[in-house]
Amino acid sequence: MNSTHSLKRVLSALALSTMLALTTLLALPAVASAAGFMDFLDPNTKEGKILSGATAVLGSSQQMDYKSERAIGERLAVEGLRRYGMPAQDQTLQHYVTLVGTAVAMNSPRPDIPYRFVVVESPVQNAFACPGGIIFVTSALVKTMNSEAQLAGILAHEVGHVAHRHALKSIQRAQFFSGVGQITAATMKGDKGAQFESMIGDLQNVLFDKGLDQNMEYEADATAMETAYRTGYNPAGLMETLQALHRIEASTPNKKGSWFSTHPPLSSRIAKNQAQMKKYPDAAALATLPDRYKANSK
Repeated sequence: MNSTHSLKRVLSALALSTMLALTTLLALPAVASAAGFMDFLDPNTKEGKILSGATAVLGSSQQMDYKSERAIGERLAVEGLRRYGMPAQDQTLQHYVTLVGTAVAMNSPRPDIPYRFVVVESPVQNAFACPGGIIFVTSALVKTMNSEAQLAGILAHEVGHVAHRHALKSIQRAQFFSGVGQITAATMKGDKGAQFESMIGDLQNVLFDKGLDQNMEYEADATAMETAYRTGYNPAGLMETLQALHRIEASTPNKKGSWFSTHPPLSSRIAKNQAQMKKYPDAAALATLPDRYKANSK
């Protein structure tokens, strides 16, 4: 059986579960408020209390547990909706992106957590990942791509950030965690509570304005290509999207909040991706699926 047929079997098997997840996602109220994502959290649970600064947050000497990670991700996701726009109303597109994203996530270095993929209506070309597996891609970036392999590469890049906990590593470098193994409920009051809020604000700035560390982006690219390849896609899809963005970069007057302002120079990333393609001599035989992409995204 060739790789395209294998991929179709994987995607078909995932269809039911991802459709259910998408239905839940699209039930979000169309308001950019904290209540949108807080509805997912029971205020009496550990992760719910983290957002109000009323329980333990693990610091630099310990790895943050998943519930804490996801809670912070929900907090950041609300800001992502506020800055970039609400989920696109095209349910066919949402389901398709969720399906492809779930397929690559299953073949990523961290397949054992729930991911959520959202297309947001925005004229800005970008994609970003919040801790815990909440991943956004803008409608403008969707329109820039023209094959499923390209979409898979972009989603795998964002999944790579989650897999390597890049955002959490940025958090753990913050002054808030300096010299502290654990922040307890008692120390989340007063000055420490204010520092927690400041840390969230700083991370918002990193994710949505400045971008992550350059080496983190390179690592996510390398992981994305490997993940796409393991899923049955031509790993050149990511590089093709970067090349398309490179062609239009000069004609983009406002780069704030876009891929151009939150990621390293495209030329250096493309060169690294081209070098990595040598690892995949059979890449041309793998799935690209431009027709299926066009049918579900246009």
